[in-house]
Amino acid sequence: MNKYIYGYARVSTRQQDLARQLDLLEKYNCNEILTEKMTGTKSNRPELNRLKDKLRPGDIVVVER
Repeated sequence: MNKYIYGYARVSTRQQDLARQLDLLEKYNCNEILTEKMTGTKSNRPELNRLKDKLRPGDIVVVER
């Protein structure tokens, strides 16, 4: 079974930039990177939930912070 590498990047506001996190995630050769501009205090984060639904045994998730 091949492992799939997912990256997840999030910033708290629309004004903040994801570039630094995306640069780091690309160094990990992620197969797919999901991004979100939403406060971390929200329990319902659509892209994080989508990521959780995609995960299969053996997959790897890379989060910069």
